[in-house]
Amino acid sequence: MSNAPTLAQQIAQLAQRVSVDGLSPQVREATAQRVTDALGNALGAAHLPVVDQMRAVVSGWGGNPQASVVGGPATAAPNAALLNGTMAHALDFDDTHLPSVLHPSASVVPAALAAAELSGASGPELLDAIAVGIEVTCRLGMAGYDQELGNSVFFEYGLHATSITGTIGSAVACSMLLSDSIDATMSAIGISASMGAGLLEANRTGGTVKRIHCGWAAHGGVVAAQSATAGVTGPPTILEGRFGFLQAFLRDRVDLSAISDGLGDQWAVERLFIKPYPCNHFTHSGIDAARAMKARGVDPDSIIALTLGLPTPVLRTIAEPANEKASPRSGYHAAFSGPFTVASAFYADNGLGLFHEDFTDESASDPRRLALAAKVSCEANAECDAIFPYQFPAILTATLADGSQVIEKVLANRGGPDNPLSAEELATKFTLNAHQSINESRAQELAHTITGLVTGETTPRSVGKLLSGEPR
Repeated sequence: MSNAPTLAQQIAQLAQRVSVDGLSPQVREATAQRVTDALGNALGAAHLPVVDQMRAVVSGWGGNPQASVVGGPATAAPNAALLNGTMAHALDFDDTHLPSVLHPSASVVPAALAAAELSGASGPELLDAIAVGIEVTCRLGMAGYDQELGNSVFFEYGLHATSITGTIGSAVACSMLLSDSIDATMSAIGISASMGAGLLEANRTGGTVKRIHCGWAAHGGVVAAQSATAGVTGPPTILEGRFGFLQAFLRDRVDLSAISDGLGDQWAVERLFIKPYPCNHFTHSGIDAARAMKARGVDPDSIIALTLGLPTPVLRTIAEPANEKASPRSGYHAAFSGPFTVASAFYADNGLGLFHEDFTDESASDPRRLALAAKVSCEANAECDAIFPYQFPAILTATLADGSQVIEKVLANRGGPDNPLSAEELATKFTLNAHQSINESRAQELAHTITGLVTGETTPRSVGKLLSGEPR
């Protein structure tokens, strides 16, 4: 066996180095923004039926009150991570890394927060652990990105990379907070690799299981780190080994250099895309194209047909099966529909584009939206293919009753590094999400407390305290 460090050992060494030296204020501030976004999303989802169902499951398990839960009593750390991670991802409002096309914060933030509350870690320690966990999650996702294919191999195999790689990223973050040992972190990676899972079929034909994927990843991360701290060991070659993680999920279609090259020199947390709309990220440029048409005075009643040009790999998620997407069976399924989201953008009147009220079951059965959605045809577009997956572009063409056509191109997503949301837009998103569960003064206090983590003015336990309590 080679004396060179394995990939898991390299990651564990990075984790220890960051634990000792800390990260820059700039990286910590970017991480605090991701914490704010993730916890805002969790507050926005606290009332969902799937969350109530998972609360009932966790309540039946019992457990020591080690960590806080959004809108409920404290529970054992893995259980808190499960519930908070479910909420952070359930609205499909969570951040995105490109071109891996995964959502790292929804698992890593809840897992690390639970571990930090359990260990009594400081604010900077929490943020450093989250930044490393997000980095690991994204690098593992990039190991499965096929440049020639222009898509994630995970997705090609029907695998949900977010929950699969998020389990390992969560384990690394939790290990940094629960143990100071390179060996323990390496074992946490080895243990968590056996826990990562997630299939994408629910995106196609229904089911709410995807909403708990990030919760289960966060749960697995906490359990793996706790197990490693207790002495359970994992194989050092768990990532690149013959029967390891990457071979199992990606076969031979893997890029090992995506994990190791430049590790610790640059941080994915500074380059994440923040969603402006609570729906699948592939739909966003189509929404913005429709909003631009509306702003130009296009009346939806005058539209004969709409053609939504998309990157080819996107079609399977938001355009197929065509009948399901044109007439989604619920508000949740509407969030994964290109035709429905485009149609809704013409009728939404809250000034923000689409928000939670546009993805209720009632909205999904709105006859005006369904009638317009039935006029939307989704097709592969070569110009979009050339850009994807570094952006999720869309080209919308409307054919009007007078025979004229209107075309809108949106080639760079709002919320990404090339088209970032303003501080005001980020604050509005957090506030509107938070108001689904807590009042305005408490929301403001929570936002201030999360910001205080950067300097150590506040602690993870103070954040947790503000998150708990029954949702209104």
